[in-house]
Amino acid sequence: MRSTEAPRIAVLGSLNMDLVVRVPHAPAAGETLQGHSIHSIPGGKGGNQAVSCARQGAQVSLLGCVGADAHGEALRQALQQDGIDTTAVQIDPAAPTGTALVMVEDSGQNRIVVIAGANARVEIDDAALAARLDRAAFLVAQFESPLVQVARAMNAAVRAGCKVLLNPSPVQAVDAALWPLIDTLVVNEVEARTLAGQPAEEPRDAAAAGAVLRARGVARVVVTLGAGGAVAIDADGARHHPAPRVQAVDTTAAGDTFLGALAVTLACGGSLDEAVRLGIRAAALCITQPGAQPSIPLRDAVLRSPLPPDWTPL
Repeated sequence: MRSTEAPRIAVLGSLNMDLVVRVPHAPAAGETLQGHSIHSIPGGKGGNQAVSCARQGAQVSLLGCVGADAHGEALRQALQQDGIDTTAVQIDPAAPTGTALVMVEDSGQNRIVVIAGANARVEIDDAALAARLDRAAFLVAQFESPLVQVARAMNAAVRAGCKVLLNPSPVQAVDAALWPLIDTLVVNEVEARTLAGQPAEEPRDAAAAGAVLRARGVARVVVTLGAGGAVAIDADGARHHPAPRVQAVDTTAAGDTFLGALAVTLACGGSLDEAVRLGIRAAALCITQPGAQPSIPLRDAVLRSPLPPDWTPL
């Protein structure tokens, strides 16, 4: 049943200040390149996914960790402007706030180096987590936080009756005990290939890789394929959802934008196919704008955007 009430979503994840350098192309080894510009922009997969969920209409709480520095304060203020509850964001005086060095080429392609900083020191507070899981539709998590903390949060969510949406990025091995805890797994083609141990770059290959991951106990798998759209895999089989053609300006946060729109649609009672289609529309808007969180669209803009082509069964 589709709900009209704003869903609650808890996010455990990273908070980074992105130092974004725009360049004509990535420099070769030993090459010095004249860049176009440099900007400091709020980011981090946890922060980005929380912002995407909030801008799609969810009530969002974020669990994470920043340093006791100007970047940490700026990140928390930016999240609060989107109505995100940051009271469970810890402040560690012994570590700097996480930083991401983002190089964006004129083509829109990006290359990113992440320095974890305080993100590596987050520790789950059981009482704070329980409060945020109460009546939450989803716990959203990624792998930019320590895996032991992610595992603790996933187990707590399942005990609380809250579904887990996992984005295992940057990709690492998933403990066998965690697979059955995952309701929805969102991976790109590289992550799907690594975790399934087989190709996932083409829609039919992505469907086969997703089936391997579902067999480990996951209810639903979504493999994102960039400009190729996404493949949804569940008990009803696999469907390829194409993406509309757009001129990419910056692909940073496209996957996080997709995930937020998908999570909120599912939390409101939408089908997996509806959620994937809205995620594709949101991501398509995101990549037409520069930056991470500034490029994440509001729900009204997504709903006004063109519909992608119809999906096809695989």
